[in-house]
Amino acid sequence: MESQKRGRGGRRGRHGHRGGEDRDVRLSKSMSFALRHGAAQMGLDMSSDGFLFVEDLLSHHQFRSFSLEDVERVVANNDKQRFKLRPHPEDGRLQIRANQGHTVQVAELELRAIQLDDPECPQEAVHGTYLQNWPSIRSQGLRRMKRTHIHLAPGLPGDGGVISGMRMNCDLVIYIDVRKALTDGIPFYWSENRVVLTPGDSGGALAPKYFTRAVKMKPSRCELPLE
Repeated sequence: MESQKRGRGGRRGRHGHRGGEDRDVRLSKSMSFALRHGAAQMGLDMSSDGFLFVEDLLSHHQFRSFSLEDVERVVANNDKQRFKLRPHPEDGRLQIRANQGHTVQVAELELRAIQLDDPECPQEAVHGTYLQNWPSIRSQGLRRMKRTHIHLAPGLPGDGGVISGMRMNCDLVIYIDVRKALTDGIPFYWSENRVVLTPGDSGGALAPKYFTRAVKMKPSRCELPLE
C-alpha cells in the first residue's frame, strides 16, 4: 500500500509516463521551448548569447519536478545535440543554451559563417519537409517563417555523421545549391551541432531557383519535377 502511494504521488522516474510520453522527452521539449522561444514570457533572463542559468530554469514551476541530473542526462543523450551546457566564464554557475531553432533573436549565437572558399563549404544542403507543403514551396520557395533561420542538413540523416537538421519523419527532401545562393549574397552558417542555417534573402526565403532537386522519400524514393 505504501509503495502504491509513493508510485502515485512520488517523483516519477526517468521512464515515468504522463499522457504516454517519456519523462526525458517531456523535459527535452520543455527546454526547447524555453531556450528557443519562450524565455521572456516565462520570466527567464536569457543572455545575449542565448544561455540561461540552469538553476533559474529549474526554479521555474514548469521544471520543478526535474533535477540537475535530469538536465545533464537529457543534454548528454540527445542524439541531435540540440543543447549545450557550460560553466559561466566568471562564476562557474552552469548555463544551458539551444544550439539552433530560435524564434527569438540571439545576437551572439555561436555560428560560423560558410565561405565559398571554405574547404567545408557544401555544394548542396538538404531541407526536410512534408509532401503536403510541396505545392507552396515549389512556387514560393522555402521560408524561415517564425524562426530566425531556415534549417538545412549537409546530407540525409545518417550520411557521413549527419545527426541533425531535419525531422526523421519528413517525407520530402529538397536539395539546395548552397554555392549558388552564397554567390548571390545569401549567408549560410554552421551551428555548433553541424546544422546549416540561413536567414534566406531579405524576405526570409530561399527562392525555387536555388533548388537542385526534390525527392519524395516515402513509401519509395522518387524525384519530383521542380517546374
